[in-house]
Amino acid sequence: MKTAIAFWKKEWMDLIRSGKAFLLVLISALFGVMNPAIAKLTPWLMETMSESLQETGLYVTGVEVDALTSWTQFYKNMPMALFIIILLLSGIFTQEYQRGTLVLVLTKGAQRRSVYLAKAMMCVLVWSLCFWLTFLITWLYNGYFWDNGIVSELLTAAALFWLFGIWVSLTTVFFSTVAKETSGVLAGTGIVLLITYVAGIVPKIQKYLPTKLLEAQTLLTESAVPKNFCEAVVIAIFLTAAAGLAGLLLFERKRI
Repeated sequence: MKTAIAFWKKEWMDLIRSGKAFLLVLISALFGVMNPAIAKLTPWLMETMSESLQETGLYVTGVEVDALTSWTQFYKNMPMALFIIILLLSGIFTQEYQRGTLVLVLTKGAQRRSVYLAKAMMCVLVWSLCFWLTFLITWLYNGYFWDNGIVSELLTAAALFWLFGIWVSLTTVFFSTVAKETSGVLAGTGIVLLITYVAGIVPKIQKYLPTKLLEAQTLLTESAVPKNFCEAVVIAIFLTAAAGLAGLLLFERKRI
């Protein structure tokens, strides 16, 4: 356990020294500010475009925005934020393979399990910190400009999307243990997401897929209730644990 903690600290120091920590905080803050900013600018943008739209036969009346407008923007932007975070963390193992630094660590007595757990924990924590920082900034601005009280199941919806990000993060860690290059990690993660998304077209299995969690914003308008996501939550937790365990087993047997 001490080895895992020591290596975990090393990972965080590397994240800070490489500048990725600053970049991740900056991205999270930017997305957090961008959600209410876009909502605030929507009436002005529609008014600016009104003359052009009238020429096509479309007439724009007064546009009202509120906290729900901003939270809707939040769920539109978070997939992009997740992609950027995964892009920055996708080389967590492959870069070590290419540099040969893991060989030095392991020959000095570090256990493979400790190394893997430290890296996996860091990815999960990075996603969690970035997500909840973006959420907090959006919540603060929305509370200042409007009223968050008009939105239903705010924390539940956020927790569902956060869980989706955890699943994607550990799936990325899994592919990073087996792939030789970062491109292979991104391709593997992308294929899994694509297969899951395409499978969601089938109505009978849609509610069981992790991608169902991307519909979390429907809770905000009471278009759905939390129990509609129970199956997807159970499957997402199972697949997250499976990806984490499979990655650990493969890493312990991998030739480095």
